[in-house]
Amino acid sequence: MQGAAGAQRDLLDVESVAGHLLPAGSVFAFLAEHRMRLFPAEMFEDLFPCGLGRPSLPPDVVAVVMVLQSLHGLSDREAAEAVRFDLRWKAAVGLPVTAAGFHPTALTVWRRRLADSQRPDRIFEAVREVVAATGVLRGKSRRALDSTILDDAVARQDTVTQLIAAVRRVGRDVPGAAALVPVVCTGYDYARAGKPDIAWDDQGAREELVSALVNDAVALLARLQDIDTLLEGLDERARDTAVQAVALLALVAGQDVEPAEGSDGTDGRWRIARKTAPDRMISTVDPDARHAHKTRHRRQDGFKAHVVVEPDTGLITATELTRASGPDNSDATVGVRLLEADPDITRPQPEDRPDERPDERPDERPDESRGSGVQVLADSAYGSGDALAELQAKGHEAIIKPWPVRPAVAGGFTAEDFTVDETTRTVTCPAGVARPMGKDRTARFGTACTGCPLRSRCTTSKTGRDLKVHPHDALQRAHRARAADPGFQALYRRHRPMVERSIAWLTRGNRRVPYRGVTKNDAWLRRRVAALNLRRLLVLGLHRLDDQWILAQP
Repeated sequence: MQGAAGAQRDLLDVESVAGHLLPAGSVFAFLAEHRMRLFPAEMFEDLFPCGLGRPSLPPDVVAVVMVLQSLHGLSDREAAEAVRFDLRWKAAVGLPVTAAGFHPTALTVWRRRLADSQRPDRIFEAVREVVAATGVLRGKSRRALDSTILDDAVARQDTVTQLIAAVRRVGRDVPGAAALVPVVCTGYDYARAGKPDIAWDDQGAREELVSALVNDAVALLARLQDIDTLLEGLDERARDTAVQAVALLALVAGQDVEPAEGSDGTDGRWRIARKTAPDRMISTVDPDARHAHKTRHRRQDGFKAHVVVEPDTGLITATELTRASGPDNSDATVGVRLLEADPDITRPQPEDRPDERPDERPDERPDESRGSGVQVLADSAYGSGDALAELQAKGHEAIIKPWPVRPAVAGGFTAEDFTVDETTRTVTCPAGVARPMGKDRTARFGTACTGCPLRSRCTTSKTGRDLKVHPHDALQRAHRARAADPGFQALYRRHRPMVERSIAWLTRGNRRVPYRGVTKNDAWLRRRVAALNLRRLLVLGLHRLDDQWILAQP
């Protein structure tokens, strides 16, 4: 059953004894005073539908601990110790000096209950309601998009380790597979601890080991084709675990290997592939972790945290954690999706701002002609043609650095030097030669490049220049032309820096995610954003007046 906080303070209640020592305007002082208003007990009643059993921790206590834990980047054990020994934490959760706190596993139980509920992000939503109540975002007509890579909580595994781990996982999670593995998988002893004992500098020995592991995986998968029979009678969680184990084995057995030289794979000879598979899984311990390339020279393994930031206040209005790679997780795709999830994007109203603001520059005023849209500030990762088209369709104005246009030959012509006529579906090159676009929107100049005096500045291909025209080519060209305007650049430079600060606040002391998988880490990210937004509101002067949330700074 759900626990309840005591109506009366203890004799040694930290807030009453030493509350004056809490820094004014700090998160600790705010939560000590307003935790029950921010996180009322009825907000968590659905987590404990049964009124029987031993009472749980009071919900306001757990919610406050989760907020502080996310803010300071502590583990469950460290957070529990902070509640026991740190007077600031005791004051924030309303415990007396002599309280022993609780066991760290209590936080695990509460997170699981929240994750299984209909409103897993209610802590984030509670802080967002405070933001809305203050009106700080009312009439704000700009949003900045950005993302950052967060390191995963596991170690990267090589192909051999992944194959062995995947076979072991099938034996552990699939009913009956524990007895099947020793019979079917004869190429390696999967009960043996540690890495295989081979001469790792011997290419032949490596390929022999890889061949044995891949053949074992293929043989095991063949025996598990009728997996539904093995899963009869299992509950949903057990079935999902077993199915995921088999799918993981199939993925690992195919993503990093290829037939050995001179083989087509039918003879059972395999080797490590000489390329990296797209969206490659890097660990069987956390199948959601991925290789990430934030820039050409910066590579990390982990997840990508996406944010939408209001650039005047620094408040994060929407956030999501995704895998670090894959087309569905690109900056442009997720950024546009998050704008739709931002509940505070509304049409600026005349009453939201005075008509006479002598200190307000004209280009800083909300543009009401955009309807319900906003000015979207972002770097070139968000400047894809599809993203620009979707932003335009939704009434947003893209203040986005355009994608760079690179020439096929250093110092030569770019796609901008070709003229595209969508009416006639033709492309004209710098030499004045026109060619039709095919069904794939590619114009092939072929023999027209033979003897062309401009060829050395256009292509090095023996078959001539091919130019693939993006479906939104006209929109991208218009955007690049607009981005060259000094006013556009000044607006970008003036309002863009705040998102960099917000990203710095987000990652300070929390560059590594604490859990495994997208779902758990996405929930953690939303709690951390809630804590950061609460701290930011306090910097802006959040306080309670006449039973309303208001800010000292308008």
